[in-house]
Amino acid sequence: MRQLMKKDTEMGLFTGRKGLVLGIANERSIAWAITENLHREGAEMGFTHLPDAGDRPKNFKKVSKLVEPLGAKFVVPMDVCSDEQIDAVMAQAEATFGKIDFLVHSIAFAPPADLTGPTWASSRDGFKTAMEISAYSLLAVAGAARRRNILSEDASVLTLSYFGGEEVIPGYNLMGICKAALECSVRYLASELGPEGVRVNAISAGPVKTVSAMGVGDFDDMLNLYAGISPMRRNITADEVGKTGMALLSDLSSGITGEVLHVDCGFSIMGAPPADFFQKAAGGGDA
Repeated sequence: MRQLMKKDTEMGLFTGRKGLVLGIANERSIAWAITENLHREGAEMGFTHLPDAGDRPKNFKKVSKLVEPLGAKFVVPMDVCSDEQIDAVMAQAEATFGKIDFLVHSIAFAPPADLTGPTWASSRDGFKTAMEISAYSLLAVAGAARRRNILSEDASVLTLSYFGGEEVIPGYNLMGICKAALECSVRYLASELGPEGVRVNAISAGPVKTVSAMGVGDFDDMLNLYAGISPMRRNITADEVGKTGMALLSDLSSGITGEVLHVDCGFSIMGAPPADFFQKAAGGGDA
């Protein structure tokens, strides 16, 4: 009983800290896993959702159902292709919090026809759309927060990437090009915002069964490949990414900025598959 009482009264890493989470899609998204960990550590948060069409607040209801039990301070629409809507979100954050201590950017999209085909077949408009939403949006939201001067002196910005932005991952295609631009944006933002005390980092997560990931070709094969090649011989969980995201947003990582941190059970360090991968592929079973 004493231990339980002590735990209940302990302050979390984010007690008294406030921030924005942009891009929660559903309870299977990485942004949600990060949000759960932030909440457990005492964070106060505002959220955005995709704008709803017409009079049906489908997206609002979906996100609100998730975040309201966590004490969400607000849930507002945001189209990252609209500077006016981005600024409206920052104005809401300013009115609610004054300053924010963290910002989670979990936003990416490419038209399915451009995502599933070869990169050389990407349409001009599809490429523009994918880059604007998946890469430029980080610059747009960070810039809007900076112009309103709502980032605290030790604020942390976090975005989500994937190994396909560094190396060719068949099936990732156009999104890999977008993630490469996103990761470069992280480094430039880190350089420019660093003198003000603001850190900017990215997590490059291994494959997790999210709605967006299921749009990548041969996703189940990708899961099997990672489990067979990764030094830990398994896939990651969404909660592992969530815990790492929380840590990067906290003072635990106060000396880290401009980094792309891989949470992939070590897959990205491997230059070739391990010997037992070939044995299993040949039907040899466990060595």
